[in-house]
Amino acid sequence: MYQKNPSISKGIDWVMIWLYAILVMIGLLCIFSVEYKSGDPVMQTFLGFKKEYSKQFFFFIASIIVGIFILLTDSKFFTATANLAYAFGILLILATFVVGKEVGGSKSWIPLGFMNIQPVEVCKIFTSLALAKYLSLPETNFHKTQTQLIAAAIAFSPAILSVLQSEPGAAIVYFSFGISFYREGLPTMYLIILFSFAILIIASIVILPNTLFIALTVIAVLFMFLYRRKIKRDKGFLISIAAVWILCVGVQKFLVPALFESVLKPHQVVRIFSTFGIDDYKFKNPDRIAEIQKEFSKLGTAKKKPGEKVESYNVKQSKIAIGSGGFWGKGYLQGTQTRGSFVPAQNTDFIFSSVGENFGFWGCVVLMLLYFGLMLRLVFLAERQRSTFSRVYMYCVVGILFFHVALNVCMTLGLAPSPGITLPLLSYGGSSLITFTVLLFISIKLDADRGMILR
Repeated sequence: MYQKNPSISKGIDWVMIWLYAILVMIGLLCIFSVEYKSGDPVMQTFLGFKKEYSKQFFFFIASIIVGIFILLTDSKFFTATANLAYAFGILLILATFVVGKEVGGSKSWIPLGFMNIQPVEVCKIFTSLALAKYLSLPETNFHKTQTQLIAAAIAFSPAILSVLQSEPGAAIVYFSFGISFYREGLPTMYLIILFSFAILIIASIVILPNTLFIALTVIAVLFMFLYRRKIKRDKGFLISIAAVWILCVGVQKFLVPALFESVLKPHQVVRIFSTFGIDDYKFKNPDRIAEIQKEFSKLGTAKKKPGEKVESYNVKQSKIAIGSGGFWGKGYLQGTQTRGSFVPAQNTDFIFSSVGENFGFWGCVVLMLLYFGLMLRLVFLAERQRSTFSRVYMYCVVGILFFHVALNVCMTLGLAPSPGITLPLLSYGGSSLITFTVLLFISIKLDADRGMILR
């Protein structure tokens, strides 16, 4: 007997849809508040595709069309094309080395005329699908080292290419896939090692080299003393302590200096230094010193009062804008810092400053609760899936959202270096908006078809 196709709304999680729509609308309001000038014809400028809020409005319409298309697609399509899509994403990143457009010192964009697309941003979708595909295979055992290495290769290959494009900020987000790895059984020790490594890197930046060397040596000697009985029984434990000490000293003495001397670009070094209040790092290369001082001058950080923290102009203006909003905010379209264009990149990387100035502390809290609700809802959807593919994919999306929100907000408040990461669904940009739309709507579609077992 013939049966009509089920409605597009069947099984759709409307909580996710509403959270998505509310966040996009907040983004449009913030972009509008920054760009709108008194007396501008609102309807004409909104439909003119000349202002950034007008372009974002049309990107939103395009995103809705893409979202509807995803909801009409058979869920098996995503599993069937996951590996092919990943290969396409890698080729797209490689294409930027040939036809890429340089933006902000990074040749990681492909111009399409009406918009620029950043392949490493789009590749998050393909990487999430490829990881979900691999980890859902019946023969995959994530407790095996070989499987973990293959999964890591899938996750971090785009990140390595991103670093080669001088876009390390975009590469950082790929560490977010560690959340899905942990959910699928990655030993906690890996996460402890990763966090310890990150702490060591930060310590190597903010603590004087000789002081940190002495501290690491004292810690190693203390471990030897505390575990002296075990060392007597097992000399291998002593070798392990010595190996960890050598590794830590190697990172501090050689790896971190090499990053600042040769790998990172001058403006990236300055972003890191300004976050930690450093302006007197000892470089061996005189040319490097001149480049760093030049970048400090560009950011307005070359001169400071005694005892004052070195801070980039971008972050300083952002903090002024957020602080000026107070608890209740100055009111919509009443901000002076953001509307006066004092905050650079206020429609993209620093859009959170617009929320803080317009709506104050309470507005920022509401925004964070919306993001938290979106991520919590995704976790809830992931945990009710029968399919490993769907669960892994949703945790990948949760990780991406968490890293973007955490890094962007911390950057805006001066608590982290500025990696050039957008605030999901709020920041201006068609590439970013469509990417997050696809990530979320695939999750919604997979949940709607959760009765199916996808591999």
